[in-house]
Amino acid sequence: MSEDELYSPRNPWFSISVGVTAAIAVLSAIVGLIWLPLLQPNLKLAGIWDAICSAAGVPNLPRPAAAVPPAFKTSNVVVTPEMLTRQDQVSIGRGATLAQRCAICHGPQGVSDANSPNLAGQYAAVTYKELNDFKTGARVNVVMSPFAANMADQDMRDVALYYAYLPRVPSSQVNPNLPAPAIVVTGAPMRNIPPCGSCHGEIDIKAGSPWLGGQSAVYIKAQLQAFASGTRRNDISEQMRNIARQMTAEEIDQVARYYEAQP
Repeated sequence: MSEDELYSPRNPWFSISVGVTAAIAVLSAIVGLIWLPLLQPNLKLAGIWDAICSAAGVPNLPRPAAAVPPAFKTSNVVVTPEMLTRQDQVSIGRGATLAQRCAICHGPQGVSDANSPNLAGQYAAVTYKELNDFKTGARVNVVMSPFAANMADQDMRDVALYYAYLPRVPSSQVNPNLPAPAIVVTGAPMRNIPPCGSCHGEIDIKAGSPWLGGQSAVYIKAQLQAFASGTRRNDISEQMRNIARQMTAEEIDQVARYYEAQP
């Protein structure tokens, strides 16, 4: 048999070998590029073309997904470094009048004798945000939620500016010589916990973060536990929830006692 006849379609062996090779190639392509990718349980593919692109190593273009609303209300306050920093004497005066209703829990001068937070000298943006969150339901409390429900936005701003105007008063537990726990100064990098002082003062101050010095240890501990359990969730971008979940019970207690002792 000549070479021309060997590779001729008239040669049945040549035709069969070519056909079998082509069939194997097509079957391999179907299995490797379509069937196997579609079998992957964790690979979300829209169809055959996506399967082929995935098998070939071509990245899928992101598809716009419908926004998933949270199962709970979130804070709608956008805090900026300039927020409520300008003192307005008229607003402070109105706030002083409105704050008379707050005195039973927060003290006549913004310093609580109970375990409610001290508001004297607190950043105005912080007080305003919390009042707004109580009003909208982003933060829930049996006392504060109904109290804030009927407050107008200007009322909340006035009260916040008034309390920011008042001087901070050291707590009865003040002890500035109490050494700062490591979680306050250096955090816990291996657990993604930044130093408390990087947001709450001493190292740096982050807009919207409250001043904690002189606050009741009972109150601070309760709030950290609430963040850790998820019962309080009005923190911006879940920052405090992510931190508190990683803290030990001992660290929470140390932080609470340390800040209570600060002026």
